Amino acid sequence: MNRILLVSIYITCSINLLWSQNKNYVDDYKWEENPIVSFNETDHKDKDLIALKEKRISEFVFIENGGLLENLLIHNIFWLNSNDAIEKYNKVYLPAIPGSRILKNKARVISKEGIIVELDDSKILESRDNERQTVSKYYAMEGIEKGSFIEYFFVIQKYPNYTGKRVLLQDNYFKKNVDFEVFAPINLKFAFKTYNESKEILKDTLVKERNHWTLNLKDVEALETEESSAYLTSLKQVSFKLDRNYATPNKEIVSFGNIAQTIFTKYYAETDKKVTSKIQKLLKKIGVTTNDDKGIRQIENYIKSSIYLNKASSNTSLDAISSIIDSNTASENGLLSLYISMFNKLNIEHEVVLTSNRKNLIFDDAFETYNILEDYLFFFPKSKTYLEPLNYGSRYGFPNGMLTDNKGLFVKRIKIGDFESAVGEVKYIEPVNFDKSSYDLKMNVVFDTENINKTNISLDRIMTGYYALGLQPYMSIMKEESKKKALDGVVKSIKEDVKIVDVTAVNTASNDFGAVPLIVKASIETETFVDNAGRKYLFKVGELIGPQLEMYQEKEKKLVIHSDFERTYQSDITIKIPEGYSFKNVEDLVINESYAEGEEIFFSFKSNYSVEEGFLKVTIKEFYNKNIVEVPIYEDYRKVINSAANFNKIILIMVAD
Repeated sequence: MNRILLVSIYITCSINLLWSQNKNYVDDYKWEENPIVSFNETDHKDKDLIALKEKRISEFVFIENGGLLENLLIHNIFWLNSNDAIEKYNKVYLPAIPGSRILKNKARVISKEGIIVELDDSKILESRDNERQTVSKYYAMEGIEKGSFIEYFFVIQKYPNYTGKRVLLQDNYFKKNVDFEVFAPINLKFAFKTYNESKEILKDTLVKERNHWTLNLKDVEALETEESSAYLTSLKQVSFKLDRNYATPNKEIVSFGNIAQTIFTKYYAETDKKVTSKIQKLLKKIGVTTNDDKGIRQIENYIKSSIYLNKASSNTSLDAISSIIDSNTASENGLLSLYISMFNKLNIEHEVVLTSNRKNLIFDDAFETYNILEDYLFFFPKSKTYLEPLNYGSRYGFPNGMLTDNKGLFVKRIKIGDFESAVGEVKYIEPVNFDKSSYDLKMNVVFDTENINKTNISLDRIMTGYYALGLQPYMSIMKEESKKKALDGVVKSIKEDVKIVDVTAVNTASNDFGAVPLIVKASIETETFVDNAGRKYLFKVGELIGPQLEMYQEKEKKLVIHSDFERTYQSDITIKIPEGYSFKNVEDLVINESYAEGEEIFFSFKSNYSVEEGFLKVTIKEFYNKNIVEVPIYEDYRKVINSAANFNKIILIMVAD
């Protein structure tokens, strides 16, 4: 969801610049009588689904009062060659865009023999979602069989989106005849940019009475998803925006500079005395007295534990700070205002940052659009740390990792004498360093003296950063049953069938997150790690670290890997060797795999051992100091990942001396 408060833009023009609007392009749009004449099924018999046509037209038109509307046409033809494809497309939903109306809607099924069955409005059914209280309408596409075609098109009239829009041109199925077009009045100039080796969009110079831009791709190969990839940003796509209105040529319509001023006007206006007094009382109630990390954490913890964020409400009172403090309920704009007012009252230096999720949307500062400014962060220059205000699952210093390792628009408040304003600058959002997010293990293993197949284990699972984020901030308010279930889950992540004798947690106050690690301490006993093999014992030492990801790559790697966050793991395992026994293949415990560029190591897995006074001590150090893994270094990354999986398979042979 695009949370940014956009500038309201009213497109004005003199009457002599308007092109005749007696007829819009979409008014006479029709489908072909028989669109399937050139399709040869035998060329595509190995495919489940093919798009024979995917056409999208955005036609921007002025209306009588001088306002602007968008007529959006979507026209698709699909060949369905599997039961899965039939199941996916046996319902074709009519668009449901708030404030829009459907001008045209048609659908038909074409059998593999060429028999055409056009569907009338009696085939439009309703689907109700009682939980969301919504009603959706769809065509029931009857009579579809393997080898059939479905065709449909809609024309929707809606409020225009011209400050930034992305259209995906590629998917996980093969496409033919992918068309994207934009029509606009002669005084409106749109700008476009294509990505991922897509053709450039062209201006139609033959049309004089209006502007017309076209993009046609005859064949678009399927792009399959890959694990941990940024799939959506990897697809062929086009981004477009309204660039100029020649009736007011000196006014920038879409720019980051406009957004900086909008942020300043909305969130940094002078508060009245009554509101200021309420903010002071709230800060006193929370106990915030400092403008350092502690104060920032106190503000965030209070807001995220005490104020309900209502994202859907249109109630403007939820924008007002006074109402928020009284009701403990806020809109997104209201919550941002509350944060900023509290920061300002305590003189906490900060900047507002707007960015995108790097896994879903490209942040391209060379093509300024508002749709890439979809998520908010606060940046604190003193500590060089980020806070994600509207994400209640994050905490200071650990925003959604997909918003980091990315570019963002940093909006900074400036003051020159009595003059106040804001400036915007695109900068890089540093990821949280790998050593701040750890999932460490300290373990002592003792074989039972009466039953050597049984092991008694004491362990500490030590978590910081993103690994503690899902649990530590909430433990002080969790019910005992829920807390026990969560702690048991941490212990049993090593092995599900172990018996937990005792489990406790240390550093469980909400303010402990980011300050001290969460430590889960447990005693367990199990017979799962030892098997008999005649007179030998097989000790599955590798399984002590828990299951590990193993990466396979049967097909050629095409997509860049995007990890959520950099991370590190340290395991220190001490095993008491039973008296009268020894391990025969301890050298298997030595693994050394890493990837470096110059002197900087980015991925590493190193394990080693020592035998001292009847104890086998195993140490493992693993870290990943890079989130974005390009295809050329994928194999190096995979080797390190698989080193952990290889360690997990190590079995030591224990024999009597």
